[in-house]
Amino acid sequence: MKINIIIPISLLLMTIFSCTSETSNSLENHWPHAGITYEIFIQSFYDSDGDGIGDIAGVTKKLEHVKELGANAIWFMPIMPSPSYHKYDVTDYKEIHPDYGTLDDFKKLIKEAHKKDIKIVIDMIINHTSTEHPWFQESQKGRDNPYRDYYVWAQKDTIAEFLNKKTITLDSDNIRQWHDPGHGDDFYYGFFYGGMPDLNFDNPKVRQEIYDIGKFWLEEVGVDGFRLDAAKHIFPDDRPEDNHEFWKEFRAEMTKIKPDIYLVGEVYDMQEVVAPYLPGLPALFNFDFHYTLLEAYEKVNGKLLVEKQKGILDFYGSITDDFIDATFSSNHDQPRLLNSLNQNPKKYKQAINILMTMPGAPYIYYGEEIGMLGDKPDEHIREPFLWDIKANDKGRTTWIEPKYAIDEMVTPLAIQKSMSTSYFNHYKEIIKLRNTNKPLALGSLDLFDNDVPSELMVYYREHDGERFLVIHNLSDQEQKMEAPEEFENMIYSYASGSLENGQMRLPGYSTLIISK
Repeated sequence: MKINIIIPISLLLMTIFSCTSETSNSLENHWPHAGITYEIFIQSFYDSDGDGIGDIAGVTKKLEHVKELGANAIWFMPIMPSPSYHKYDVTDYKEIHPDYGTLDDFKKLIKEAHKKDIKIVIDMIINHTSTEHPWFQESQKGRDNPYRDYYVWAQKDTIAEFLNKKTITLDSDNIRQWHDPGHGDDFYYGFFYGGMPDLNFDNPKVRQEIYDIGKFWLEEVGVDGFRLDAAKHIFPDDRPEDNHEFWKEFRAEMTKIKPDIYLVGEVYDMQEVVAPYLPGLPALFNFDFHYTLLEAYEKVNGKLLVEKQKGILDFYGSITDDFIDATFSSNHDQPRLLNSLNQNPKKYKQAINILMTMPGAPYIYYGEEIGMLGDKPDEHIREPFLWDIKANDKGRTTWIEPKYAIDEMVTPLAIQKSMSTSYFNHYKEIIKLRNTNKPLALGSLDLFDNDVPSELMVYYREHDGERFLVIHNLSDQEQKMEAPEEFENMIYSYASGSLENGQMRLPGYSTLIISK
């Protein structure tokens, strides 16, 4: 049977953009402080049993893909039982969603991942539960129920002025936080929406429940850490100090169980608001990096991201030297990066160059390595991974009718593996470059003070006296600049960037890394 393979024109164009690199150091794992974490939505990853839904056994089968890419850890979006496809409203904190498998399946996954030196981090959603959680089912039965104070309840007349709240925050466009369960005069608080009632962390019993849950996943299951969802909203926004204190207490309780536990928090706000969380959450997602990267491309301004990142690192460094900057270029809540860059393949490949040559501990969202597309609503940012052409793809999930993850728009992994300049092979190359050159993984970030064209993003990375100069041309026009004295060695070149007789030539969207 003849099969017609349709390859998107964007991928065909990539074959004209060459990459060369020189590396001298050995391959190293710098996780957690500077290693690479791969984010997986199991529902869409790999279906091992043919029911159309991705599962834990499917991830176990595809661990080699994560290893081949060069990632050091996996962060799983929620895996616990839930009535929603995304599973951010938990009904049982000590179980696996049955669509995904069993606890034994997950323990096997962890064992196999650890054999490959891959750490496992799971989403921990403790700001709220589902309304279907047994705690809430009990809580709403009456004011005298022992679970009543597991949640935040108030009489209607005491919160009348808040019932039609119109404030929209950075991380929620929900305009109603108090919800009527439909029986009686009492309302419950749910920051994100009515199906997600907030837990009451003023109640010591709730805090102890959460610590017991953490202990279960660390001791009995064997995970390496937690991604803490909605970490800013444990207590209301007008009680930030209570939030900070809770996370310090949480960290102390978890380190009693696992001294080297990895904790990364989602605190979506300005750096001044984010910084006080560091004593409790030593790793924090850098939302500024994501948005400033896109702004730099939009404005064709090379200074924006470097100056922003330098300011953040210096600011956090003045507070503590024990923090991990979790950088990312896209995730499950943001449009896919290729969509944000107008589906420009040169920009897209350069953007991962930027992520991997900046300080931090980068996160990669599943599917980015093959140039998957996706845009709001969120379901279409979380579409099925394309392993092979549809006729051959036994593991492709079918739980959703994809709008973007189709062969006509995205070239499957099996095809990309055979194309030397595919997105996948580019990701592998730049990740390997980072993992074999300590200045790129562990080095400091220093600004390049000389005058350069505004289209160029230029910065130094230095570690133990080894100093690299990194240059990205964010424009579609060739740029030139002189190399600093004694910088004569080319470490890496993308899109035909060159160094000759002290002169650097940078075609549109090219990258150069040079050293002494």
